[in-house]
Amino acid sequence: MRATGANHAGMLSMVGTPIGNLDDISARVLATLRNADLLLCEDTRVTSKLLARFDIRVPLQRCDEHVIRSRVPAVLERVGAGERVAFVSDAGMPGVSDPGRHLVDAALDAGLSTEVIPGPSAVTCALVASGLPMEHFFFEGFLPRKQGQQLKRLRELLVVPGALVFYESPHRVADTLASIAQVMPSRRVALVRELTKMHEEVVRDMAPALAERVAAGPEVRGECVIVVEGPVQGEVLETCGPSVSLADAIASGLEAGESKSRLAKRLAREYGLARSQVYDAILNA
Repeated sequence: MRATGANHAGMLSMVGTPIGNLDDISARVLATLRNADLLLCEDTRVTSKLLARFDIRVPLQRCDEHVIRSRVPAVLERVGAGERVAFVSDAGMPGVSDPGRHLVDAALDAGLSTEVIPGPSAVTCALVASGLPMEHFFFEGFLPRKQGQQLKRLRELLVVPGALVFYESPHRVADTLASIAQVMPSRRVALVRELTKMHEEVVRDMAPALAERVAAGPEVRGECVIVVEGPVQGEVLETCGPSVSLADAIASGLEAGESKSRLAKRLAREYGLARSQVYDAILNA
């Protein structure tokens, strides 16, 4: 695509690459990479393997989240001078959960030409593999790592009128599924891993059952995508969050004889707050 009034001398190409199986690469992707004057990537080691597989020799430069903003002026200068600059992420479509968006944003603002070379996307592949309704969906990416913040964000997502898609590492996926089961117990959830690879797998069940199955099973391996079914009837009103104020919950817990430390830990998890914040509120109750 070309921006209105674009300088047609050069081109910034956002190139989608395979998410696992290298045979998924397209002829257009190969041609774009071979014709590039410069190829920007997140990790030169990862991209070098891709280039070696298809005998492509182009100048390669690291352009990950730590340096991409500093690279922008030089990239715009090269595109403006008539060069073809391509950008790839480690896998999949650049700009989706990676820093490539900054390049497109800056190039369009500068009136330069940009194009997208389509390739596989873990988001859409996982949605199809899940078999869940996906007329509408919301891509969240990675949830917060801290449990309290994670639960808070999941409660915020309860009202999204469609399927939810999350990326997660194999080391944290069991904990994340447990959080989803806590907040969305009446929804079906699909765990999709190793997309397009030899050991591709889809495991689907109700949220609590899937969380228990993964927690009790062997260690999960490979890149994971979690797809959560959209809202079910009556669920939001029942589970959108605690029905009483924090002050009332503290009063009830203390009256029941719960220790301050245990109460602070429990309420921090339930209300999506920092434990220290809840403990201070308990001390002032």
